[in-house]
This record gives sequence, structure tokens and C-alpha cells, in this order.
Amino acid sequence: QLQSSKSKQEQSHHHNNIMAGSKKSTAAPPKTLLDKIVYAIRAHPPTTNANGVSRTAITKYLQSELEVETKSKSAQLKNAFKKGVEKGKLVQTGQSFRVAGDPMPDVPEEAKIEMEELKVGSGPAAQAGDTVVMKYEGKLDD
Repeated sequence: QLQSSKSKQEQSHHHNNIMAGSKKSTAAPPKTLLDKIVYAIRAHPPTTNANGVSRTAITKYLQSELEVETKSKSAQLKNAFKKGVEKGKLVQTGQSFRVAGDPMPDVPEEAKIEMEELKVGSGPAAQAGDTVVMKYEGKLDD
């Protein structure tokens, strides 16, 4: 049963490397907690968040995929994140992390809002600090 569990973990490891677009790894699974964090970040699918992967998502991945007991190792996890940032292995933005030197994910530009003036007012133009009243109708493209 142990061998079966290990082969599932190795299959998951191989599958996630492919999903993350990283090179096929023949190395052993990560040993240190910091290496496991790096592995979890790289295995996470690319997001629209340029800041990286949230601490919560990394912790959930460590628990579910790498079987790290995150509740009993919360202090060790905190230190591993801190050490990773201090050593320059991780880049932290808020509560999100990415691996230093890895390419940034492509973040799509926000959708532009189309505005159409149906009726132009006849009064004076509004100035900064003025209180204005307007009516609008919003429609989704879908």
C-alpha cells in the first residue's frame, strides 16, 4: 500500500510538472519545507494574479498533494516562507509568493467599458467637487 501511495504521488508530481509547463523532472521529490513550497508554487496553474500564489493555496497544496501536516508545522511553514524571501528564493507581495527568477504570468488587461452618450446635457460641465446626478443602464455582452 505504501508503494501504491508513493507511485500516485510520483504520478501527481509528473502531471503537475507538465501542467505548470516546467521541465520534466527526474529528481527525487522535494525534501526541505522550503523546497516543497517552491514545488507547490511551480505546480500551481498560472493565475491572473501577477503577485503569485497565495499562502493559503500553497498550504492547501502542501497538505493535499505532498501530505505535509500544515497544522502541526505552522511555525515551521512561517519560518520557511520567511527564509525563502530572505535568501531571495521567493518573492513576496502581500500574502502571495512566486519563485524568484521564474517568468511572470501574463495578466490580461482589464476589459474596457464601452460608453455611449445617448443625450448630452445642456447645462454647465461638472467640475471637481461638484455633486452630480445621473442615470445609467448596464448590460452584459453575454
